[in-house]
Amino acid sequence: MSLNLRNIIKPYPSPIITGRGIDLDFPMLAGCLALLGLGLVMITSASSEVAAVQSGNTLYMMIRHLVYLVIGLGACIVTMMIPIATWQRLGWLMLIGAFGLLVMVIVPGIGREVNGSMRWIGFGAFNVQPSEIAKVFVVIYLAGYLVRRQKEVRESWMGFFKPFIVLLPMAGLLLMEPDFGATVVMMGAAAAMLFLGGVGLFRFTLMVVLAVAAVTILVQAQPYRMARLITFTDPWSDQFGSGYQLTQALIAFGRGEWLGVGLGNSVQKQFYLPEAHTDFVFSVLAEELGVVGSLCTVALFVFVCVRAMYIGLWAEKAKQFFAAYVAYGLAFLWIGQFLINIGVNVGLLPTKGLTLPFLSYGGSSLVICCACLGLLLRIEWESRTHLGSEEMEFSESDFAEEPTHGR
Repeated sequence: MSLNLRNIIKPYPSPIITGRGIDLDFPMLAGCLALLGLGLVMITSASSEVAAVQSGNTLYMMIRHLVYLVIGLGACIVTMMIPIATWQRLGWLMLIGAFGLLVMVIVPGIGREVNGSMRWIGFGAFNVQPSEIAKVFVVIYLAGYLVRRQKEVRESWMGFFKPFIVLLPMAGLLLMEPDFGATVVMMGAAAAMLFLGGVGLFRFTLMVVLAVAAVTILVQAQPYRMARLITFTDPWSDQFGSGYQLTQALIAFGRGEWLGVGLGNSVQKQFYLPEAHTDFVFSVLAEELGVVGSLCTVALFVFVCVRAMYIGLWAEKAKQFFAAYVAYGLAFLWIGQFLINIGVNVGLLPTKGLTLPFLSYGGSSLVICCACLGLLLRIEWESRTHLGSEEMEFSESDFAEEPTHGR
């Protein structure tokens, strides 16, 4: 008896394998693919000088990014094939895995140090950044907790504090790397999920006050963080020292004017602006594509993040609460990284090493973003079709109807 892929996964239908063809949220997919395409173009441009010096090939970074992109799209397809109920069941295992990865990365001999931070685990020529994986696993775990303990979260202090028994040690591990940006994004997304989960306004306000106090203490605890905080308010006071990176980014924005200097014509990428193809790729984009190109990129990000929030809302209306909280959490992860990265690039926030989702060079970030996209597409499909639940039985007739997109 011959087996094919359709027969193997038939009990768990997915939005890419149905009797009526591919059934995806195409606006969301198109927005993310547009960002991925733009990211590939900008990384090719921004990394050309660095790649030529480091490897002798101006397309070296582009080729590596293209490999990551293919892996990411594969991860997107895989996550679309997995029922949301499976993610809910595996929440605890994912949390344990996240802790394991964050512990491994700070162990000498396992973790790999880059630019003074121990944030990567090396696998040959590739580095894996556990914090990117941990943030998503925390969202999945917390979504399950909010479903299991919904009444307790809304009505009692204990239900409110229990998640922090997990979140605070994880934040501590991130700070040991150190990765202050990832800590802020993770805790911010968790706080937003708790608020949407029904935490009372008084408890939420108390949490915000404590978070602000903690951030203030953490900033003052490390001299380099305090220096960044002071410098970003007036980077020109030390433009060749602690303010160098920000001043070069601002010069890139100034050179871009309205329509930019043209794709590939950036001057700042020629070793003036450090990390031009990673944390500061948006500055190179602004220089080459100008205000118009920058605003179009921001509009794409806004569309993708708002669409992710709507996917959560649709899942909530379909009474798929775990899926809704996951969608909200992933949206807030993207929003947090987007706001911090853009804020750093334009000088509204202190310099912080945090990638721009879908655009920046970085394998871990890109693959995880694509996997999150697949998860969101799966959530949207399940909430719209009410298929995909393991408790339901399926037949060919379930896939014979014409899809009804009302969104």
